[in-house]
Parts: sequence; C-alpha cells; structure tokens
Amino acid sequence: MTEPDTPLPWRHPVKIAELAARKPTRFDLIPDAETRACIAEWAGITALATLRLKGELTPKGRHDWLLTAALTARVEQPCVITLTPVVTDLSETVERRYLADMPEPEGDEIEMPEDDSAEPLPATIDLAAVALEALELALPLYPRAEGAEFSDTTVTEPGAAPITDEDVKPFANLRSLMEARKPDA
Repeated sequence: MTEPDTPLPWRHPVKIAELAARKPTRFDLIPDAETRACIAEWAGITALATLRLKGELTPKGRHDWLLTAALTARVEQPCVITLTPVVTDLSETVERRYLADMPEPEGDEIEMPEDDSAEPLPATIDLAAVALEALELALPLYPRAEGAEFSDTTVTEPGAAPITDEDVKPFANLRSLMEARKPDA
C-alpha cells in the first residue's frame, strides 16, 4: 500500500462554491491508460485495467453535502502464494457526508465515531482522491490464484533434521517414558 506522504497520481478537484446549491452535481470519472498505470504503481498493484467513479454531489441543508457514487475497477495483483497474476473485479458503493459544522475531536485520545462517512466540509473536494481511497480500501489484501494453497514447507540447514511441532512440545515424550517405566504385569 502507499505511504502517507506519497503524492496522488490522479486529481479531480471540485470547488464547493461553484456547485449548484439546489440540485445534485453528477460526475463520471474514468482515468486514461497512462493515469491508470500511474495509479497501479502508486497503489502497489501489477495493473489497473479499468477504474470508474460515477455518482453525484448533493446539497443537504444549507451548508452540508452528500457524495454518493459507485466505484468499479478491474485490478491485477500477484498471488500471495504463487505470484501468478490474479485479476479481481471490484464494485463498491462510496458515500461521504461533508459537514460544515463538524465538531473537532478534543483530547489526546480520540474514539472513532460510529459514522465513518462524515468528514469536515473542505473548500474543494477532490473526487479522484475519493476514488483512490475507495480503491485502496477495496483491494484484496491477500489475492490468491484459483487452486493455490499453502503447503507445509520445512526448511533446515544441509544435513540437519527438521524440527517438527511434536519436537518442541515439552511433554511430547512423557507418555513414551511413562510406558517404558511400567512394570510388566
């Protein structure tokens, strides 16, 4: 995944002051091939065949805004077991509430609010940044190729006997010692 200070490879800022105050503003963002390649590198994935964020920004009340959108993407990542390419189709619903009077958290320790879609209203909303955040959250953490399974692998130095789970259990041999000490009946 990306580092926090890494600049975003795709931007699409929308100034709130320039939006219609009484009706939704619709958008349909699809980056070109060169931008998708930059996004794939930025996100640490092999390829990004498609990416689309389609939705609307709707005014709520006098100062708040609601962003609702559908994110769709086709990503390619290496399998965590075999490193073969794994293609995944993503489809996510994205919702953000931008609040003009969002209270600032106080104190050293802050509890996460139950509503994680609420954010302070900025002067400019970067729709591409919303798409990139949703993409990163939707990416499979451990992509696996069909049929790929972990197998037991034992590695030792040449000539050494591998240690098994039974070898490291402190009472593994106790039963055999007890059996050996029993007098024959």
